[in-house]
Amino acid sequence: MSDPSASLKELPPIPSKRYFTIGEVSELCDVKPHVLRYWEQEFPQLKPVKRRGNRRYYQHHDVLMVRRIRGLLYEQGFTIGGARQQLSGESAKKDSTQAHQIIKQVRIELEEVLHDLRRRPH
Repeated sequence: MSDPSASLKELPPIPSKRYFTIGEVSELCDVKPHVLRYWEQEFPQLKPVKRRGNRRYYQHHDVLMVRRIRGLLYEQGFTIGGARQQLSGESAKKDSTQAHQIIKQVRIELEEVLHDLRRRPH
């Protein structure tokens, strides 16, 4: 009988290095390598760098994304489609927030330019 708390086990800290092999990511995220390869096909957010011989090298943000996907699927019970939708919704929300910040900054800068123009004598 499997231990129900096994899915809640603590994942190890991610070491500070630039690239991780699929084996290292498998251990860091408690996900089998074949599952990682499958997730690459299902989640456009997961794109490890491929080098000679099609070897995968994951970066820190990829490891975090694998952990996020794992949490959605294994702990929150999402389907692959539901997890994909959840992740694309998050990135859309982030893009929207960034756009609002940029617009706000441009507006402030334009108002400063307008203010400077009004103060200048004609």
